[in-house]
Amino acid sequence: MACLSPSQLQKFQQDGFLVLEGFLSAEECVAMQQRIGEIVAEMDVPLHCRTEFSTQEEEQLRAQGSTDYFLSSGDKIRFFFEKGVFDEKGNFLVPPEKSINKIGHALHAHDPVFKSITHSFKVQQPHFGGEGGVSRRMVRAPVGSAPGTSFLGSEPARDNSLFVPTPVQRGALVLIHGEVVHKSKQNLSDRSRQAYTFHLMEASGTTWSPENWLQPTAELPFPQLYT
Repeated sequence: MACLSPSQLQKFQQDGFLVLEGFLSAEECVAMQQRIGEIVAEMDVPLHCRTEFSTQEEEQLRAQGSTDYFLSSGDKIRFFFEKGVFDEKGNFLVPPEKSINKIGHALHAHDPVFKSITHSFKVQQPHFGGEGGVSRRMVRAPVGSAPGTSFLGSEPARDNSLFVPTPVQRGALVLIHGEVVHKSKQNLSDRSRQAYTFHLMEASGTTWSPENWLQPTAELPFPQLYT
């Protein structure tokens, strides 16, 4: 794929996001979906590790903040679930493939299909980025503390009318600057909504904060995009 055009780069710098339709081929989409189907079919999550995934502060701290399964997922492929998919004993109330909210956080490192796509030539575009702050961060609590995470700052009230709906076709890439506030509403259809998300950071002259809840390990440092 060609580099971003000047008009595309200008739009990204102006809006903070950019949609690139047809970024992934139909074959790449099928390969990822098939691989996820295999991974989910093979998953073996102990009952005490079956945690819901939430970005809401109180729910997150209650469901994930004290679990090593969540905090140590930076170098592993682990499973996080939608709300209401387990009974009181942790058994599935819905088919397992319909229960998944998120699989993270090292598909790009351990699975050959996702590793190949993440490090493909078309992803390795000339980079651009910026430096700035965010209003709220989830950080690790001191070792031995419970829960294992906490939040710094607070999320301001936002005018919903300012959010821009961005429908995309299968295979599209939505490029989002790290400081752009974005959200995804609840899926009320009868079809799963599937997306592969990966995050990039500028490594030159920067240090990954030890406060960040997601941490690399000696066994798996954050892999460089340009390999």
